[in-house]
Amino acid sequence: PVMIHRVIYGSIERFIGILTEHFGGAFPLWLAPVQVRVLPITQRSQDYARQVVTELEQAGIRVEADFRSEKIGYKIREGQLQKIPYLLVLGDREAEEGTVSVRHRKEGDLGAKLLEEFKQTIVKEIKDKVL
Repeated sequence: PVMIHRVIYGSIERFIGILTEHFGGAFPLWLAPVQVRVLPITQRSQDYARQVVTELEQAGIRVEADFRSEKIGYKIREGQLQKIPYLLVLGDREAEEGTVSVRHRKEGDLGAKLLEEFKQTIVKEIKDKVL
């Protein structure tokens, strides 16, 4: 027996390749492997960064943190090159106020937001499957 099988996407690998090519690696938030990267500025803000990571993970957000002792500009540039949808820059002020400084891949610096406000915004954006 011979079976002829014709499909636009012959395999899952080809489908992933088509998606990657279509989005140029800049996947929409709901599809991105890493949705948020947390960038602490100093050693002192690392505890707050860990707390932020934990809260976001508990909300079902794919998050990672960069605890390397690199300059913050380098960390931001690296996140932009890797096309991470959201970068959260955390320093002493953010730790004291319970806020996060938000950088969006397309819109740039969005300023400081309360962590809870950011979390609600991103969860809604993920659920709505915004492109």
